[in-house]
Amino acid sequence: MALTKTPICDFDKKAEDFKLKSINKELITLRDIRGSNGTLIMFICNHCPYVKAIIQDLVEDCKNLKKEGINSVAIMSNDTKNYPEDSFDKMILFAKDNKFGDLEYLIDESQEVAKKYGAVCTPDFFGYNKDLGLQYRGRIRELKNLKPIRNGESDLKSAMMMIAKTQNGPKEQIPSMGCNIKWIK
Repeated sequence: MALTKTPICDFDKKAEDFKLKSINKELITLRDIRGSNGTLIMFICNHCPYVKAIIQDLVEDCKNLKKEGINSVAIMSNDTKNYPEDSFDKMILFAKDNKFGDLEYLIDESQEVAKKYGAVCTPDFFGYNKDLGLQYRGRIRELKNLKPIRNGESDLKSAMMMIAKTQNGPKEQIPSMGCNIKWIK
């Protein structure tokens, strides 16, 4: 596990299209998950301790954001051959155990989507406005010893709500950090 931090937000960079298999065995595209007020695309996995630390907050934030017209999708891009705990079958269990509900969880077997987005770690968040211009590339919230610090709304939820209202994200963003994406060698 190599601790990795996300780069600074590349404001207004357009979302890349994709077509990936969901844990429901359906092909999902960017158009399918685009929200009327914003879209959150995140790269996560099943085994990362940083993802495990924030997953309940993340699922809750996604449910609340959906009520505001912001749709979310989670993409798993790790090498499943060398990291079998991130396999498709384990993704299904992870989503069930963490009550994803209608939050789509997609597998990026070729890792092409992660590369197109420039994803570097899990979790890695890309918050887009209604025109699919990037406005957020920060953390969900502060972690201390892999425990979320819950002092008000998460940075992610606050940023996405701001984007829904103004189409712009916060100028100051604290990078997300987590395990590096496990690239296929």
